[in-house]
Order: sequence, then structure tokens, then C-alpha cells
Amino acid sequence: MLMQDISDLGADRSLLLVDDDEPFLRRLAKAMEKRGFEVETAGSVAAGKAIATARPPAFAVVDLRLQDGNGLDVVEVLRDKRADARVVVLTGYGAIATAVAAVKSGATDYLSKPADANDIVNALLATGGDLPEPPENPMSADRVRWEHIQRVYELCDRNVSETARRLNMHRRTLQRILAKRSPR
Repeated sequence: MLMQDISDLGADRSLLLVDDDEPFLRRLAKAMEKRGFEVETAGSVAAGKAIATARPPAFAVVDLRLQDGNGLDVVEVLRDKRADARVVVLTGYGAIATAVAAVKSGATDYLSKPADANDIVNALLATGGDLPEPPENPMSADRVRWEHIQRVYELCDRNVSETARRLNMHRRTLQRILAKRSPR
């Protein structure tokens, strides 16, 4: 997909970036400023929620897993304060269940890390009719299993004990699976 025209940003070019990976946050902020955004950064859920409440931006890029909580909490605050905001959720732990949770919370799109600035801009500025290209490689059986576990985990409100009971799995085994990155 080609990078969107900078005139697509509109009059309000405010962008909130929320990520606890400081080097990534600085690089992304610099890249987005070069593309015409007025960037504000936050390194935690608490800081992201404070900025979203005080100065709701037109655009936001939020990491899903932050040290002090879940990035979807920032998305929900932003949705309450500014319903027209375009929000992209980023994560290093890509799963269908978390993508569904992100979209239900009000995210416009969901990208797995590493995502470059062009991918993020395209996701922020995409219109409703744009469809992503189909995957070149379908999911492996291990990945399908992992996706199913993630879905049940999200449906159980991220309760490990309840998820383990429903999957008929030992709780410690489930914790090890959830701590790992998704299989390819």
C-alpha cells in the first residue's frame, strides 16, 4: 500500500503515542513528526489516560501491553472524550482475540510489531472501504491453537484460572503459553 497523502491529515494533526519502549517511542515520534503530525508521547497507561482526558488527539497509536496495565484502557478513555479519533493498537503479541478486543474498545486498526511508520500512517488514514491484502502464508496448526487459547483468555476477562478450567488445562501450563510470543 502506498503512503497516504499528508493532506489527508486534516486541520487537527494531533497524535498521541503510548508505548513503554522508550527508544521505539522516540523513533516513532520523530518519524510521525516528519510526516506532519503534532506528536505527544506517553510511556504508561496512566500518562496516556491523562493526555487523552486533558487534550484528546485526533489520532493515537497505543501499545497493547504496557508495564502499568492494558493499552485498551487508554483507547476507551480516548473514545469517551473524542469519538471521531482514529486509533491504531500496536502489539508484539499479535492474536485474533486481542485484535477483536482492540476493535471492540474503539480502535480503528490493529498492527503487530514491528510496524514501520508508513504502515502506521496508512492504518491511521485508511477509509472504511480499504481492505488489507490477504496473508501470503496461512496460520500453522500451532498458531491456530495459540489463537484459540488467546480468544478464550480474552472471553474470560484475562482470568488465567477460569481460562485454564474452561480449556481443561493446568493453570501453570496456561501461564507458560500466555507468557510466550505467538508461534509463526
